[in-house]
Amino acid sequence: MDRLKALFSGSSAFALYFGAALVLLVAFVTLYNWLTPYSEMALIRKGNRSAALALGGAIVGFVIPVGKAVEQSSSLADMIVWAAIAFVAQLAAYAAGALLVPHFRRTIAEDHLASGILLAALAVAIGILNAASMTS
Repeated sequence: MDRLKALFSGSSAFALYFGAALVLLVAFVTLYNWLTPYSEMALIRKGNRSAALALGGAIVGFVIPVGKAVEQSSSLADMIVWAAIAFVAQLAAYAAGALLVPHFRRTIAEDHLASGILLAALAVAIGILNAASMTS
């Protein structure tokens, strides 16, 4: 019985952080979809691969630093602050992409894969740099 109790001793902290991270992920996808000039989800439902790539890259780019924040945060509030920073970083990645390819709105909507790949790569790169820049 003691081995079983020891096995599940951290389960409440796991549930708290994992649940909070999932809520943050849903909030991120919802807000990102709302803030970009096109509805990724609507485009994805129509089979748009570029929108799927772009949103998928943004999700991965957001989750990488959130995962690092879960690992090193001293509190749930600390983790949420780092998640907010990750969100802002993803908006910056989108803005950088829009500067590189001013017609992103049209090219994503028209399913130009090159635009989706570039936007996804920028989002993941920013997420990796964001996570690597976190210090404990």
